[in-house]
Amino acid sequence: MEFNKVSVIGLGYIGLPTAAVLASRGIDVVGVDVTPEAVATINRGEVHIVEPDLDIIVRAVVTTNKLRATLEPEPADAFMIAVPTPFKQGHEPDLSFIRQAAEEIAPVLARGNLVVLESTSPVGATEQLSAWLAELRPDLGFPMGKSDHPDVHIAHCPERVLPGQVLHELVANDRVIGGITPVCAERAEALYKTFVRGECVLTDARTAELCKLTENAYRDVNIAFANELSIISDRLRINVWELIPLANRHPRVNILNPGPGVGGHCIAVDPWFIVSSAPEQARLIRTAREVNDSKPSYVIDRVRQAADEFKRPVIACLGLAFKADIDDLRESPAVAIVRALGEARLGRLLVVEPHIRELPPTLSDLGIELVGMEEALDAANTLVTLVDHKVFKGIPVSRITSKVVIDTRGLW
Repeated sequence: MEFNKVSVIGLGYIGLPTAAVLASRGIDVVGVDVTPEAVATINRGEVHIVEPDLDIIVRAVVTTNKLRATLEPEPADAFMIAVPTPFKQGHEPDLSFIRQAAEEIAPVLARGNLVVLESTSPVGATEQLSAWLAELRPDLGFPMGKSDHPDVHIAHCPERVLPGQVLHELVANDRVIGGITPVCAERAEALYKTFVRGECVLTDARTAELCKLTENAYRDVNIAFANELSIISDRLRINVWELIPLANRHPRVNILNPGPGVGGHCIAVDPWFIVSSAPEQARLIRTAREVNDSKPSYVIDRVRQAADEFKRPVIACLGLAFKADIDDLRESPAVAIVRALGEARLGRLLVVEPHIRELPPTLSDLGIELVGMEEALDAANTLVTLVDHKVFKGIPVSRITSKVVIDTRGLW
């Protein structure tokens, strides 16, 4: 099957790079997004997110008319859905964005189309997508039950890329492709082989869904061990940054570095999808999530104690992003910590985040100041490192010796 035209639904941190890479292979790509500003930016050949080299490739494919963005879906050979999948109160998965995408593409679907759900999803979401589309388009046949000859093929292929390396990993990484039927998986494989150099491994949709959740839950459990170890070390007055390298000298031990919590749209969210699907069985996964979710509160308590040492506390927090050297603040523990400190009114609160131009309203409304690094180092008597951006690693120890330092990333 040839794919002359592909539609990507959702032009965020996954959708836009995917659309750009597809377009660079000579395929006509139509990107669909609900945000007029994002659509206008892309159609100018510019980008609205920070990702190395993405601006170069977007400019090239827009200039050659291989990529264009729009607010409304239009007919295509394949549709790739890359929309958010957050959770509701009580950590229940929220599939409303997937449902909205289904409603948007349903009117333009035709026989022979392929629909791929890229969004990280709880087990059963791909089948739910097929059911929604079947309700919206009763004139078409969708893969339900054991039917292997539907009019529209549906599969799940979860993204598994690292922010900051997305363009490389989209092409180089292996992909797990799960079809509702085997033929659905084969159709999806044909699409991904147009740009993926890694191996495409075929399975069923439910296994592919749980595979992505398993990858992130595994990492979450290991991070939780490191975070819990850092708290234990503080209690016992042991330097965890010395302890971990010593323990890792064992040939079969590889402890990760602790931090202020876990952020991002994957690791902080995906394990809850497993817990929601099997609450009685997912005891370790739930506990790891609770350990990592509680780490920001521990950091906040340490900052409170430090602020009590000064009549006029000036607290500088270094970093807001959920990981180093990106602008992505989604589910960031640093944001949660800074917001809680602002609400506590402990003193003057400064933030250094070199990858953004302004603070989100949830922080600026609290009187928190976004400042440059030199201003923060000059003014602060308490320094809190929350993100290990490269620029922070260059701060000389001589600039911090007179301050109370709460280093959650082991920079010093």
